[in-house]
Amino acid sequence: METSLREELLALLGGEDAVSRMSHEDRADALEHFQAEKLEAAIVARKAGKPSVQELADLIDTRGYRRGIGNIFIHTRSNKRPYEDATGLKVKRLAPMPKAPTLVDFLEKRINPSQHLLQSANLARKQGASEEVVLACLLHDLGVSLIRAEHGYWGAQMIEPYVSEKVAFAVRYHQPLRFFPDPAYDYEYPKGYFLTFGVDYVPPPHVIDTYKKVRDHKWYEEARLVTCNDLYSFDPEVVVTVDEFRDLIGKHFRQPKEGLGFDGSPVAHMWRTFINPDAPL
Repeated sequence: METSLREELLALLGGEDAVSRMSHEDRADALEHFQAEKLEAAIVARKAGKPSVQELADLIDTRGYRRGIGNIFIHTRSNKRPYEDATGLKVKRLAPMPKAPTLVDFLEKRINPSQHLLQSANLARKQGASEEVVLACLLHDLGVSLIRAEHGYWGAQMIEPYVSEKVAFAVRYHQPLRFFPDPAYDYEYPKGYFLTFGVDYVPPPHVIDTYKKVRDHKWYEEARLVTCNDLYSFDPEVVVTVDEFRDLIGKHFRQPKEGLGFDGSPVAHMWRTFINPDAPL
């Protein structure tokens, strides 16, 4: 035992004289109890500031909003501060959209935070990823502005009519893959998820089953590379503009001439929701 810990234990037990009068069994029990308390204290310290699943659940009826709501419908908030009740914050007035809005218009005027997507795509490009992976990174959190819960699936559905199957696949399944490390790609479980989901969080069965299926899919790498280039913290020193991806978008995104939201596609209503989230009905 380290000298400092030995001295702490002796002090707790009343000093050398008191310990010398204890039986071997009592000393062994005291040592075991002391070590158990130290272990518990270490675990508590490691979890300090990181809520459990139950603690997060107990906050549900203390808020005026649900955590799964999309960014465009509520004031900006942070998953890194799960206990914060920022009810005094307000949404901002949105810039008007053109009659035939393009993907670039949405990235510039509606997607929040678009810099996250731009930085993610920029990182993927620097890492030598394919153009389809770069596009998937640019669009991977598109659904978050509309709805956070199951956002990978929502986002993939929104873009399916306009991108390749591979890009939609990567966007859809980056969500379940985020919970599972992959040393082959140097991907670790995001430390921020201890705050977002709880330190004792276990993904539900459908997420685990989906991961197993995607793990054996021919496009697993594309989806995994989205998670690898997803940014779990922003770099304030890096500012990326959408202009850097205009050629990529023009090449791989089938922009409808009527404008997103007005081409009669099965997902047009989702884009229209982005255009006017202040509509009461």
